Amino acid sequence: MRALFADKHMFGTIRRHQKWLWLVIITLTVISFVVYFSPYQRVSGGLGGRPVNLGSIDGRPVTVEAYREAQADVYLRYFLAHGDWPDRDPAARQMGFDEQREIYFRLLILQKIRELSIQASNESVARVAADVLRSYRRGGGVTLDEFEKGVLHARRMTAEDFERFLRHELCMQQLIHVAGLCGTLITPAGAKALYRHEHEELTAAMVVFPATNYEARVTVTPGALEQFFTNQMARYRVPERAQVSYVKFDLTNFFTEVDEGMAKLTNFAALVQFGIISEATPETAQLTNLAAVIDVIYGQRGTNYYREARSPEEAKQLIKDEIRRNAALTVARRTAAEFARVIFDMTPVRAANLEKVAAESNLTVRITVPFDRDNGPSGLHVGPAFIKAAFGLTDDDPFGGPIVGEDGVYVVAFDKRLPSEIPSLDAIRAEVAADFRFTQATNLAYQAGADFYHVLTNGMAQGKSFSSICLDTRLKSMLLPPFSRSTRSLPVAEEYVSLGLLQQVAFKVPVGQVSDFVPTSDGGFIVNVRSRLPVDEKKMEAELPAFLAVLRQAGQREAFDTWFRTQADQDPGFRGILDYLAKRERPATAATP
Repeated sequence: MRALFADKHMFGTIRRHQKWLWLVIITLTVISFVVYFSPYQRVSGGLGGRPVNLGSIDGRPVTVEAYREAQADVYLRYFLAHGDWPDRDPAARQMGFDEQREIYFRLLILQKIRELSIQASNESVARVAADVLRSYRRGGGVTLDEFEKGVLHARRMTAEDFERFLRHELCMQQLIHVAGLCGTLITPAGAKALYRHEHEELTAAMVVFPATNYEARVTVTPGALEQFFTNQMARYRVPERAQVSYVKFDLTNFFTEVDEGMAKLTNFAALVQFGIISEATPETAQLTNLAAVIDVIYGQRGTNYYREARSPEEAKQLIKDEIRRNAALTVARRTAAEFARVIFDMTPVRAANLEKVAAESNLTVRITVPFDRDNGPSGLHVGPAFIKAAFGLTDDDPFGGPIVGEDGVYVVAFDKRLPSEIPSLDAIRAEVAADFRFTQATNLAYQAGADFYHVLTNGMAQGKSFSSICLDTRLKSMLLPPFSRSTRSLPVAEEYVSLGLLQQVAFKVPVGQVSDFVPTSDGGFIVNVRSRLPVDEKKMEAELPAFLAVLRQAGQREAFDTWFRTQADQDPGFRGILDYLAKRERPATAATP
């Protein structure tokens, strides 16, 4: 990888003296990593030299090496797209990220790349790598060595892994281009027809029936409430919960020590000793104090990095606060680790050891309120790592930590596990009563909407207008601004109904007619289409080139996806892997690779 850059001189725009600065930035960011691990550990750990069955692609067994490479590719792809690793990013699970599925998709695509002999040139790899590293850190730019030390090494990856990933990405783009070529065959005439379809506007009026308008009509009787609770018991089930005791090493407790240390940073040796920079270079030898470090960080990050700062002085203070906080985090983690080591070494192993050692160290032990896997303990500023650790504790393995939170470091001990249960009606009567009232009000809204639809259609058949019928029945109609299928916001309507549903319904209604009553989760609506407006021809001609490019790109991707699914369906080994992944029992929390 380095040879590529040395030969092509792709990093001329990244100044050589930035190497030491990247070490400073890495100190500020990587410090929050609690555990350093490899994305390969799930495959390599515990093999004991025995063969491992990882499935097959196109009749060829998947090797451990191929699996590892695909796994590293998947992790790097996610990191560069989202700025975090998938096992650390809570949004990964919400977006449906499935590590195993992504790995096997990657393996199949790479197999097809080899079959088609698609290759990426060294020049292309170097150019893309330079672009990636130049845009990293909000456009600040880093060198390959800096990226390797600060990002890849934390996952036991190397520059060679990064090179292989980029080479695979370039080959994949070429494969998409070849396999999806038919998707680019969209003519300007076809694009113009699609543009008209997407941008044609209509004017409409709408009558809404929100459930909240009918809640006052609902009477809650004991018998009806009990029946409702009996029928809806499953919705009130409380998930499994954990409760842990913990000792928190608050960052604020270490600020005095950190401030004293920072005040002594009067030369390069002190900077290295305190951990502001991690190694000696000719460039770092020129620095004499913390202020010099902050000045160079500010110059590197640029004036737009801290948008909330009103002056360079405020921005530099934010940098100093950042260094101060992360230095305090370093001390807190070290202190927590020393505290935890004493507990972990005690025999017999008991959760009560946390309180015993805390008392000897004059530290306070607290207990969380019960919490489930989706919602952390209230009152604590902690993330998924805390929740995952808590649910992994048992009587036999009662300790966890140090765990880094937003404002401190935690050492935790098992307290209790509360099974899933359905509380009694008396315990949640107010909640059940509110749900009953809303459900009944929604039903009343549905009935009112259906009744009005019959009145409306009968009246319009007699020649009456939509507006006059609304007035006769004392229902308020809303006149909507013109909107099209491509409209992305319509606030006056979205207060009552999703825009997508409104568009789906309205564009099926002939001009001058009304829709059926459309129920929603909290009421419903009827829409009256008044007119369809012609497309602005000048605007269409101006926007058509960009619209055509987007259509061709989408068509190319769709064609590739169709081709890819066909290839997967034709591979029994890959099909079997996908079936296994679809049927396998998923753990409540994602496992750490």
